Amino acid sequence: MKIAVKNLRGTFVFHFLAFVTVLFWGTSFVSTKVLLEYEFSAVQIFTIRFVVTYLILLLASHRKFRCENLKHELILFICGITGCTLYFWTENTALTLSSSSNVSLIVCTNPLLIMIFGGIIYKTERLCKRQVLGCLVTFVGMVLVVLNGKFVLKVSPLGDFLAFGSALVWTIYSLVIKKLNGIYSTLFITRKVFFYGMLTSVPIMLVENSQVPWSNFALPVVSFNFLCLTVFSSLFGYLIWNKVLKQLGTVLASNYIYAIPLVTIVTAILALGERITSVAILGAFAIVAGMVLAEMKKK
Repeated sequence: MKIAVKNLRGTFVFHFLAFVTVLFWGTSFVSTKVLLEYEFSAVQIFTIRFVVTYLILLLASHRKFRCENLKHELILFICGITGCTLYFWTENTALTLSSSSNVSLIVCTNPLLIMIFGGIIYKTERLCKRQVLGCLVTFVGMVLVVLNGKFVLKVSPLGDFLAFGSALVWTIYSLVIKKLNGIYSTLFITRKVFFYGMLTSVPIMLVENSQVPWSNFALPVVSFNFLCLTVFSSLFGYLIWNKVLKQLGTVLASNYIYAIPLVTIVTAILALGERITSVAILGAFAIVAGMVLAEMKKK
């Protein structure tokens, strides 16, 4: 009995941390929207995030720079380019070509992709029928929250394709990084991921060849939102998430991603004055119910 209680408490901590990460990532969409209004391009925003986050991580962890072998270095390169550069580039570009509802719905299918491919690749990640049902209920809730009473979706082939690409590359990141979780510390892994994310995103910003409005950093609203994106969404978000993936398992942890649109819409209501409908409220209840059902384990 004591061991069971101890395990429950330990698991609860990581579920709480997963929820905290979702809060960070859910509010990041609002911060990005604010920065776009102050003449920063999407590429500039995520590139500056990666550079600053890496420098902070470098100050905290600088004794070990290389992996034990080239294979591990390649895995972290894949994680950096998928979990950072390609994910943000495809998602942000998709938002310029397709509606935000389309992009949100398609990007948030990545827990389903992780559930499917995770169960195929890793036996330990396979879910029971009740947990699969919980994931599906949560997905339906996420759809209701994203649509927020507006059941009109416009097809944009290129934008929707890029949105699906965003979901796919995050799936790759989540499943590949699992291979190194027991070999290196979370701090080392996260620092290397941002190093390769920075290394591959800077050329994209240079190719874009647009002037960075550095003078706007003097404005408190710009500095504050960049601080939120860098410290909370990138630094703490990835550090905590990589630890959560290690402790809860990739498939179950990824189920929390469904709650990101819920956090985003609540933040938008408070910060931007947007409205929420009864459909979105119903979706919120479905998200919570599905997550509880999915996270419950067999007796």
